[in-house]
Amino acid sequence: MSATTSEPEQPGLRERKKAATRQALHEASLRLAFEHGPEKITVEAIADEAGVSRRTFSNYFANKEEALFYGDLQRMRLLAGLARERPATESPWVALSAAAEEFYGQQGDLDPEWIARSRMVRRHPSLAAAQVQTFAALERELAAEVAVRLGPGDPLGVRAQLIATTFLAVLRVSLNVWLERRPDISFHDLARESLDETGRGFV
Repeated sequence: MSATTSEPEQPGLRERKKAATRQALHEASLRLAFEHGPEKITVEAIADEAGVSRRTFSNYFANKEEALFYGDLQRMRLLAGLARERPATESPWVALSAAAEEFYGQQGDLDPEWIARSRMVRRHPSLAAAQVQTFAALERELAAEVAVRLGPGDPLGVRAQLIATTFLAVLRVSLNVWLERRPDISFHDLARESLDETGRGFV
């Protein structure tokens, strides 16, 4: 094996433009949702706000909910990627918890806009349902990673699914409690304590 490692390939101009358009649509959807309420905004309004056509919007998102939750999806993909990079010798729960620790360390303090959106989501059941769908996509990714770590000991993938589902539930419940009660503790610390407590049954 060569001692040198190649730098990751940088995205081309076309990919960067597509990423910029997707991000612009996401940010436009957030601005409109904060200003008018998520139930009142339309795909057409989001496209106009971002300065693109309705057809262009459809090339990136299926609906306004997808646009609103694009940022969450990106965060979740980062979390899943960090979990995949953990040493293969770590147990699934240890790897997931360490990935969460690294993830929240990279994120730093919670963005006030992100907090506001999370509270907005909890006030609108339709958006809450869309958020659950977003979490389901990550759950499948994490379950696949856990299944690799469990190997043949989990032939049906039941334990892998259980671990992934529980892990995300701990993060989701911790966030809800933190948003509702604003305890004298950072969300990062609350999530860490919750993961440690729950993980005793998996380690």
